[in-house]
Amino acid sequence: MTDMLRNGQSWLAQKLKTHASRLVVYQRNDVEAELPATIGRSTYEQDDGEGVITRSQVRDFLIDTSDLLLSAIGSLPRRGDRISETDGDTTFIFEVMSLGGDPPWRYSDPFRLKIRIHTKQIDTIPA
Repeated sequence: MTDMLRNGQSWLAQKLKTHASRLVVYQRNDVEAELPATIGRSTYEQDDGEGVITRSQVRDFLIDTSDLLLSAIGSLPRRGDRISETDGDTTFIFEVMSLGGDPPWRYSDPFRLKIRIHTKQIDTIPA
């Protein structure tokens, strides 16, 4: 018997990759891989213990797990990895980061087809 939910999730992941992604450059040290990524965001809250709650939003890159693992990177995301995204004449540099001590990524679906990578913008390079 086929798993209809997994098939449906796989179909959706492929549609996102085909119709709602852009090429980004994933970099770890001197190793780079150009990968299709769908852009997202995550919001989180942090309580300072004094009753002040800080809300933050970070840019997420959703990348097919297999694309990342089969690329030159060859493993799951690590803090400090970088992702470059070019939009028009500007390149934005993002660093992979954690949200409040959590790992810097999570699976975005129950079948682990896509990884949601949390980043913060660290630089902008105009053309």
